[in-house]
Order: sequence, then structure tokens, then C-alpha cells
Amino acid sequence: MSEREGAEPYVFFEGPPSANGLPGIHHVIGRTIKDIFPRYKTMKGFQVKRKAGWDTHGLPVELGVEKELGITKEDIGTKISIEEYNEACKKAVMKYTDIWNNLTERIGYWVDMEDPYVTYKPKYMESVWWLLGQLHKKNLLYKGYTIQPYSPKAGTGLSSHEINQPGAYQDVTDTTVVAQFKAVKDSLPKNLKNLEGDVYFLAWTTTPWTLPSNTALTVGKKIDYVLVKTFNQYTHEPIQVILAKDLLGKQFGKKYTLVQEDQELNSYASDSKKIPYLLVDTFKGEDILESRY
Repeated sequence: MSEREGAEPYVFFEGPPSANGLPGIHHVIGRTIKDIFPRYKTMKGFQVKRKAGWDTHGLPVELGVEKELGITKEDIGTKISIEEYNEACKKAVMKYTDIWNNLTERIGYWVDMEDPYVTYKPKYMESVWWLLGQLHKKNLLYKGYTIQPYSPKAGTGLSSHEINQPGAYQDVTDTTVVAQFKAVKDSLPKNLKNLEGDVYFLAWTTTPWTLPSNTALTVGKKIDYVLVKTFNQYTHEPIQVILAKDLLGKQFGKKYTLVQEDQELNSYASDSKKIPYLLVDTFKGEDILESRY
């Protein structure tokens, strides 16, 4: 760097690692690839200052500190002062700095570890604010909308890194709603439109709050669908429903029994132990395309 004093600069700020986690083989690969460009530019006569950095991202560190101290977000300012909490986080986030420095030397990665930028320091944060201010002055910022994972507990949005933390993704059992969509009989194919009584499409959702804005249902052209005659398990009224054949077992489970004849349906009463259902017709999804409800 001293030999290149006064030469045209090639600016390199390291995309910073997080020192609250141990380095892995992927960091060795990443740093090796990064090192190619400052070395090449230096050989081409540029002055490359190679500034190191530490990414002190917030939420995983905060959650780790809270677990260690046995506190929650609500305890900050009561059981522990904000200053003490900040200090505990700063200490935790730089936990493995020495191991990172050691790795950096061992793999021969040339970067200035003596004067790194640290993302929690006011100088760094104010620099980012200044940059955003410049973008704003040039009318380069605009308002948009995006789907953002959100943590109600932490009261903040979550990055992809945060929702990839161990234990963050879990399989859970959730309540679902099966909705009935009343078909417009004239829009159905001939074999269905001549049936007596109403016909309903069945569709399930885990997000029932979207139902008021629903505008369409989808069918798979090559999927087998069936028309079933049965009874509504809540009102006990006779109904005719269309659903995918493969879902019969899920929709008509332990409460139901398959029957072969129309007259077997007639013996049903609201206090019957089992609800009978009858397969009336089978057809492909393409047969009901463009049907309306």
C-alpha cells in the first residue's frame, strides 16, 4: 500500500463476516475468491487499502444475550439498563474475533484487520444515513411493498439469515378451512348441469382471511375430480360437492362411510353414527375449466 501512495485507488471494503459465530470452510472459500480482485488490482498499479469489517447484525445476537441473561425484551430498562444490555450485546457479537483474525492470517488473506469498520459504531451508522440522504436528494428512493417475515415477539422484521437460524423453521399443525363455492349450474359440463339441486366446489385454505377477496379457483387439467353426494356434517342438509379424487380420504374420513346406492343415502339421520357419501361421477379437471361459481 505504501508503494502505491498517490496511485489511483481501487476501493475495497470487505463484505463483513459476523464474529458472533465461528468461521467455517465456506468462509475460507469466500475469502479466497474475494482476495483475487484486490491482488489483481494491486498488480495493475492501483492502491488497494483492503478495509476489513465486522457485521454486528442485531436480532440473533440480542436473542442469544437474552437467553444467556434469562430476560425478555420487556425486561430491558427494568431488570437491566439499556446501557448494560447494549454492552452485553457488543461483547457477544465480537465473541470469536481472535479466531477470525487467526484464520485470516493462516489462509494468507490480505485485509487490514487493525482498523476495521464495525456496523454498530455511530460512524458506520451515520455514514449509512448520509448515503440514504444522498439517494433521497437525488430522488432515487421510492415507496414499494414487499412481503416481510415479522417477529411479533421481537417487534421487528426478519432477514432471510434470521429465519434460517436453527429451530426457526418448524412443522406445526394449523387450523384449515374447507370452503364451499356454489357453482353456476349453466357453466358446468352437461353431465353435471342436469343434476337436481345445487353443486359446490370444495377448496381448503390455511388463510381464511383471504376468502372475502377470492376471485378464482384453480384445477389441474389432468387431475381426476369427482362429484360426491353426501350431507353437510354441521347442518345435516344434503349436498353435492366437487373435489379431487385423491382427496376423498382426507375430506371424508372417520365420520363418513362410502355407499354404493342412492337409497343408502336416504337412511341418513342427524343422529347417525356415520355420514354416508356416494360417488356420482368422475371427470378430469379440464372438463370443468371456465366453470363459474
